[in-house]
Amino acid sequence: MDDHKRGRVTIPTDVDVVPETLELVKRWGADAIRDCDGTEYPEELRNVDAKVYSTYYTTRKDNEWAKAHPEEIQQMYIMTPFYNAEGDTLRIHLMNHLYPDMLAVNCRDDIRRWWEVIDRTTGDVVAHEAGKNGEEGCGTDEAAAGWRYEEDAGDVVITHAKEFHDYTVSFLAYIMWDPVHMYNAVTNDWKDVEKQITFDVRQPKTREFSMERLRRYIADNPHIDVIRYTTFFHQFTLIFDEFAREKYVDWYGYSASVSPYILEQFEREAGYPFRPEYIIDQGYMNNTYRIPSKEFRDFQDFQRREVAKLAKEMVDITHECGKEAMMFLGDHWIGMEPFMDEFKEIGLDAVVGSVGNGATLRLISDIEGVRYTEGRFLPYFFPDTFHEGGDPVREAKVNWVTARRAILRKPIDRIGYGGYLKLAMEFPEFIDYVEEVCEEFRVLYENIKGTVPHCVKRVAVLNSWGKMRAWGNHMVHHALYYKQNYSYAGVIEALSGAPFDVRFISFDDIRNDPSILNDVDVILNVGDANTAYTGGENWKDEKIVTAVKRFVYRGGGFIGVGEPAAYQWQGRFFQLSGVLGVEEETGFTLNVDKYNWEEHEHFITEDCKGDIDFGEGKKNIFALDGTAVIRQKDKEVQLAANSFGEGRGVYISGLPYSFENNRLLYRAILWASGSEKELCRWFSSNYNVEVHAYIKNGKYCVVNNTYEPQETTVYKGDGTSFGLQMKANEIVWYTI
Repeated sequence: MDDHKRGRVTIPTDVDVVPETLELVKRWGADAIRDCDGTEYPEELRNVDAKVYSTYYTTRKDNEWAKAHPEEIQQMYIMTPFYNAEGDTLRIHLMNHLYPDMLAVNCRDDIRRWWEVIDRTTGDVVAHEAGKNGEEGCGTDEAAAGWRYEEDAGDVVITHAKEFHDYTVSFLAYIMWDPVHMYNAVTNDWKDVEKQITFDVRQPKTREFSMERLRRYIADNPHIDVIRYTTFFHQFTLIFDEFAREKYVDWYGYSASVSPYILEQFEREAGYPFRPEYIIDQGYMNNTYRIPSKEFRDFQDFQRREVAKLAKEMVDITHECGKEAMMFLGDHWIGMEPFMDEFKEIGLDAVVGSVGNGATLRLISDIEGVRYTEGRFLPYFFPDTFHEGGDPVREAKVNWVTARRAILRKPIDRIGYGGYLKLAMEFPEFIDYVEEVCEEFRVLYENIKGTVPHCVKRVAVLNSWGKMRAWGNHMVHHALYYKQNYSYAGVIEALSGAPFDVRFISFDDIRNDPSILNDVDVILNVGDANTAYTGGENWKDEKIVTAVKRFVYRGGGFIGVGEPAAYQWQGRFFQLSGVLGVEEETGFTLNVDKYNWEEHEHFITEDCKGDIDFGEGKKNIFALDGTAVIRQKDKEVQLAANSFGEGRGVYISGLPYSFENNRLLYRAILWASGSEKELCRWFSSNYNVEVHAYIKNGKYCVVNNTYEPQETTVYKGDGTSFGLQMKANEIVWYTI
């Protein structure tokens, strides 16, 4: 097989698909084979001419150990729903609306220290009854609420509750069925499967056992080349309800990375007591939409350092035994933040992650500190897609064309698929299409490896998380869509394949060093008010406001989408209204007349055909005097442009991802940076077609991002142009 016909592709296998595996090794040019959760690697393929990946679970697949050491089973913080006190006694059953086989209440450790009962009407912590006077059930202050736990019933009982106040209980629970194993079992309808218990490698006995277990596993499986860790060591927050449905999902959630052992370590390092509320966060479970508190950031920092140290210990053992160490970016990955400094010190050989779109691709490909990166493409070979009447080809086409945009900006080194190969083989058209994808990926990679593509501008996305949440802040696994977060998702997806140098900065970054803005052309602030995306109270800080305004006034650009820089303060809701030229009516300025509603033609919308899709948009946005209103509907501004000193501001009410909106954002960035004359450089007149230049390699390509024929005018770097007719999904390579 020719080298260009083989390599950079990983396929799954199982004991019942050996001939099919060998067939795909040839057809797809695969050079690596992997097992998956619920499969076994065949004996017949131990000597195959390909790398062998083995999925290794650091926290499960040894129930014998977990049952023998129940105190070292992993735990998570759970908060009950809000319950209204209709009288002076309130009884709350802890396991209401939770899947009973997944969790077990931890009353082994001191519940008075590690649980919290909170009056959510006042925010006050309710004292344990013993903590009021040292004697259970008796108290001198009859008016003060107290609580006790009745283990047999599984209930927390609140006494002297305040009538019509809401109460919650935050408690620790053992993870008796690993959430990912449960998900896989439910999705695939596994019967009579043993529920895998999640044990905690952070704790002393299990840590020692786990290192010995790893050495033993490697010794027993000499055919394995790559240990594919899934993962190190804490599951993202994934909770199921009583019907085995997903109840709460936060791919970045830290609530399952806790135990009294870990929290006591944190307390010694931080110098203050830990509270469940640092994770529960008023009942919001401190998700990525919440502006992080200092205490929560302290806990995250601690977890990253400790997890990285332990992961390095396993990676060092892996290398000592002559194997490669690969990390799956998912499942038990909390603490392994790939863009933070600790990650680079672990020594991993590779990272593999699931590719749902361009943003998830960049989430993988932008990782530094590893030798290579790999993307697991969709669809996953599960029966939710591969079933009679299913259309895996359609999903594969969408997945490839969206991921390809990002690959052309920052390529991963390998692609692959996962799941049950037997299911995929029942769809020959799918097998044919993926064969084409594998060949195209290899050609693409050979053309662009080792170079940085031409970047038109330097763009900074400003939010509360900065680089810690680069590319993936808005998403769950597989890039699931949230209606209310469509604008942030849309902007990030557009940027993932755009010719910009994209970086992610936080408000703390600006506080610590405002000069970081000197290396940026345009700042973007996207999302709803009072979320981590836009920053909320951060815009009350004059250091932030003045630094950003100074940046724009001296020639920079600021693009706000949704409710940018929003915080009700000193007569304004948009704290950068003077930069953006718009404000949101919150009811406090109804008596102020508004006259600026006339629409203007503008550079930003020259490629827009008909109505612009602003998605849900925003209500009650009005323009200040002197602002150029580009689009308004029923006297609500949807798009506006404004000058501020030597710089410019752009307001967009909403921006779901589409090729047309991608072009709108491209033009907005150029206009905001005062660079309209640079438009026709490495540019396509048709927004369905994009141009990417690789100056160092002396190449450029023109790519049709649709599955329809397209016609366009292609502009080269010197401004000269030529017409081009393109086939569906075609990519054409040229020499500069």
